[in-house]
Amino acid sequence: MRLETWFIQIRHFAQLIVTSLDGLAPAQDQPLCIVQVTSFKCGGFAMGVSTNHATFDGLSFKIFLQNLAALAADKPLAVIPCNDRQLLAARSPPCVTFPHPELLKLKIPIGEEPKPTVFEAAPEELDFKIFRLSPGDIANLKEAAKSKDGKSRITGFKVMTAHIWRCKALSHEAENNLDRLSTILYAVDIRSKLRPPLPLAYTGNAVLTAYATAKCRDLEEGPLSRLVEMVSEGAERMTDEYARSAIDWGELYKGFPHGEFLVSSWWRLGFSEVEYPWGKPRYSCPVVYHRKDIILLFPDIDEATSDGINVLVALPHKEMEKFETLFHKFLA
Repeated sequence: MRLETWFIQIRHFAQLIVTSLDGLAPAQDQPLCIVQVTSFKCGGFAMGVSTNHATFDGLSFKIFLQNLAALAADKPLAVIPCNDRQLLAARSPPCVTFPHPELLKLKIPIGEEPKPTVFEAAPEELDFKIFRLSPGDIANLKEAAKSKDGKSRITGFKVMTAHIWRCKALSHEAENNLDRLSTILYAVDIRSKLRPPLPLAYTGNAVLTAYATAKCRDLEEGPLSRLVEMVSEGAERMTDEYARSAIDWGELYKGFPHGEFLVSSWWRLGFSEVEYPWGKPRYSCPVVYHRKDIILLFPDIDEATSDGINVLVALPHKEMEKFETLFHKFLA
């Protein structure tokens, strides 16, 4: 299947999920998880799942799917979930020990609506495009990102995030201002960062937002190795104490992540590996949604035979043209 054809289809995937139930209040009374099954004339079917991120993160959602598959097969739960939310509760009293520029305090005058955040962009005309990177493209980026000392470990996620950061920052409407600071946000799983670590079966949201900030001039002129280092430093910053400080910050200020855009990866979550009574899914992917400041990474269409990455980007037309030019320029 051609990527363009598949993308036309994925935009219609929204018909296969239910995000809210009629008759219930939009926020407070909606279910935390809604599953819709759609049968097709060919005999196949699609399972669309809408969840609240407070209930699951990517890793714990896979546990949910594994247990759903086990119940459908009339078997015991595949994983006994750990639902102890106190493991990630704020300390008493809360103690913020780090500055958190990746978070923004929620200060809204009475009677005013909050401004759109990186997670809730205002509706506008957007172009949607998928940029596919083959395993060879990823290998070339890793080679280009090698530092002289060769000490830093370069992962596919880090080098892809650095590459996207450079393209997104320089395609911004204010890209001519090379002294402008650009801040990228990306999710970090804190299960292994905490002391003691969270149980492997923890099924809440154990993801916090890491960040990296640089001038656009450095993003344009600096080596890719330095950008990868900054992405690495953002993840390494997420120690036990930093994570606890961020949780306590949230308890005090009720704010939200603050940056130019967010990279969210579905690349290694393994939803398509779940074995249901009727077999494994042919494919598993996120549904396209109207957000210009969230860039999604997800597996190749033929993920069983390819280790490529698809990058889903939504931008206004002019920004998309610049992003596409830069994406291929820096990839060459």
